[in-house]
Amino acid sequence: MGITNDFTGKIVVITGGSRGIGHAMALGFAQAGARVAVASRKIESCAATVEEIRALGSDGSAHATHVGKWDDCNRLADEVYARWGRADVLINNAGLSPLAPSSLATSEDLFDKVIAVNLKGPFRLTALFATRMAQGEGGSIINVSSTSSIRPNPETAPYACAKAGLNILTIASAKEFGPKVRVNCIMCGPFHTDISKGWSRTADYTQRAKETFPLQRAGEPEEVVGAAMYFASQAASFTTGAVLVVDGGTSHPLVRTVYLDRE
Repeated sequence: MGITNDFTGKIVVITGGSRGIGHAMALGFAQAGARVAVASRKIESCAATVEEIRALGSDGSAHATHVGKWDDCNRLADEVYARWGRADVLINNAGLSPLAPSSLATSEDLFDKVIAVNLKGPFRLTALFATRMAQGEGGSIINVSSTSSIRPNPETAPYACAKAGLNILTIASAKEFGPKVRVNCIMCGPFHTDISKGWSRTADYTQRAKETFPLQRAGEPEEVVGAAMYFASQAASFTTGAVLVVDGGTSHPLVRTVYLDRE
C-alpha cells in the first residue's frame, strides 16, 4: 500500500489551525482535497484560513475554540459533527510555550494555562473525537508534541512536562481506541513560525544552527505536513502509538542543542 496525498472527501480537524504549523497543515490537507475544520481562539483568524482553503478549491469551517477549556472542546466536537457529519482526522496542534524566569517565579495561573492548552485539551478532544470515530468508520488522531519533552529546559518546564504527557497520552489512547482509531504523535523541533520569528531568524541563531544542527537550520512549517499526511493516510494503517521526531536531527543525544525549541 503506497503513500497517498489524496484526502478527497475526508474531514480533517486542526486545533491551532490558523497560524504556524497548524496553518501549514490546514492548507496542505486542503490542497490534497480534504475539507478542514479550523479551530483556534480567534474566529477571525479561523475564518481567514477557511477563505484560503476555499481559494484552493476545497472547503472548511471556522471554530472559535479555547482548547484549555473543557466546554469549548465539547462544543468543537458538536460543531464539527453538526457541520460535516463526521471527522476522519483530528490534529491536536494548539500549543502554548511562554518563558518563565524561574520555577519559583512561575505563577499558578501560568502553570495551569500551559498544562490546560498543551495536555488537558488534547486529552479531552481525543476522548470526544476518538469515541465517535470508533463508533463509525474509524479515524486517525495526530498529536503535535515537542523535543522539549525529551530535552527540557528550565525556562519552559511546565510546557516540557505537558508535552511529555502528550507523548504518553498518545500511547495510552492508541491502546484505548484501537483498532478502529489510530493515535500517533509528531515530535517537532525548532521551526520558523510567526511565534518564533523574533529569535529563529536572527543572525546569531542562524550561525549557531549552522555550527550545531545536522541540517544547519530550523525547519519551515510546511516541512511537517508530510509527516501528518503519512499518519492520516492508509500508508500508516499498521502504525499507532508512535512518536515520530521531525527536528532536523537536533534532539539526538550527540547533537548539542543551543536554543529552546519554541515552535
